[in-house]
Amino acid sequence: MFVKQLYTNCLSEAAYFIESEGVAVVIDPLRDIEVYLDLAKERNATIKYIFETHFHADFVSGHLELAAATGAKIIYGPDADTSFESYIAKDNEVFAIGAVSLKVLHTPGHTLESSCYLLLDEKEQPYAIFTGDTLFVGDVGRPDLFSGNLTKEELAGYLFDSLNNKIKTLPDQVTVYPAHGPGSACGKNLGPNTYSTIGEEKATNYALLATDKDKFIASVTDGLSAPPSYFPINAKINKEGYDTLTAIMEKAMKPLTPAEFKAKAKAGALILDTRRANEFGDGFVPGSISIGLEGRFAEWAGSLLPFDQDIILVAPIGQEEETVVRMARVGFDNVVGYLEGSYLAWEAAGEAKDMIITVEADELAMDIPHDPNLVIMDVRKPIEFADGHIKNAVNLSLGDMMDPGKLADMEDNYNIYVHCQGGYRSIIACSLMKKEGIHNLRNVEGGFTKMKDQEGLLVVQEKTVLN
Repeated sequence: MFVKQLYTNCLSEAAYFIESEGVAVVIDPLRDIEVYLDLAKERNATIKYIFETHFHADFVSGHLELAAATGAKIIYGPDADTSFESYIAKDNEVFAIGAVSLKVLHTPGHTLESSCYLLLDEKEQPYAIFTGDTLFVGDVGRPDLFSGNLTKEELAGYLFDSLNNKIKTLPDQVTVYPAHGPGSACGKNLGPNTYSTIGEEKATNYALLATDKDKFIASVTDGLSAPPSYFPINAKINKEGYDTLTAIMEKAMKPLTPAEFKAKAKAGALILDTRRANEFGDGFVPGSISIGLEGRFAEWAGSLLPFDQDIILVAPIGQEEETVVRMARVGFDNVVGYLEGSYLAWEAAGEAKDMIITVEADELAMDIPHDPNLVIMDVRKPIEFADGHIKNAVNLSLGDMMDPGKLADMEDNYNIYVHCQGGYRSIIACSLMKKEGIHNLRNVEGGFTKMKDQEGLLVVQEKTVLN
């Protein structure tokens, strides 16, 4: 028996490849399927099944691509309803995989169709469980996403029953393989590891420690932030189907001269620059939005960019295809070309450019006493802001910046100093503000990580939110 976790950091997503005696299955695959095909070839195996734990909201699954490439059957648990050919398994149904097997455990709560898959070894003993978004390391799946007519409290009640009747009854040594790790928006506060055991989770996970159903429901539903805006789009795509990645790549991988690039932008295409944040700040095509590949790129792209507007790219040279693939993972099929030669070609053509002024924390500290119009804008999440922020800072989280009214309170005479925790999100925020015509701003180098220890910048925990 061979089990491999395939983890994608920028989405905090885990897919799984299981093989026994030349028969293989894939659980929760990503849209770019080459890694699974390569593993099957390496193991001299045939992929027989593709198991989906639920209709994912945070990424577009590769189930259709992989099924088309291999002939494998797509399996969902009870209560799933798809617009494509799939097999809807029964609760406790068992699927043979060579000398081992997978048992379906219907575990509604995160969604109604959520199911876990229990891997039974050659002796038919529980070996590992693939929990999808039902159980994470240190957390459980949020119950407020796609529940039909059910409230989050009703779904949380289902989740309590699923955990207690299906999960906690398993032997302590069973390995827990969830669909997500730290940073995922599918839970509230996932632990730092990407796998665990039933015993460890029973001892440390607040959700499995809960014995009172009402208290569990209150705990799981308390403090849920709004889910990223692209979640409903991805869930619908996963349920109804999508274009092939090949078709998306053919449309997107078109090199454009600076003149052609400029014409597309003038015709209404949005410019996305995926170079590193510091490179973007030094110079960029006016009107560009910065989302660097080095951070949680796909998540921020899905949260901030339109799905119904043409997008053209300024990508690092040689990473144009990677950019398109990572965008496709969260449902984008609207990229229509990239600037050949990247930003260097734009500069060489003598086209107009823009830049973002970056300052150190000590410069901000020196400016505060002398500038009555100075505004410190903290673009971190409200929970980060509440844990500690610079005195008199206003909090406008990056995720809220696409709301048309959020930047309306920025007066023309404000001198805005923008920061996040380390510098990645603040550059994105600055690019969004510049696109809206707000240019009197500066990015604070190193973000709150450097600012909190700077003499002259007082850290407080009172909460001030810019509405």
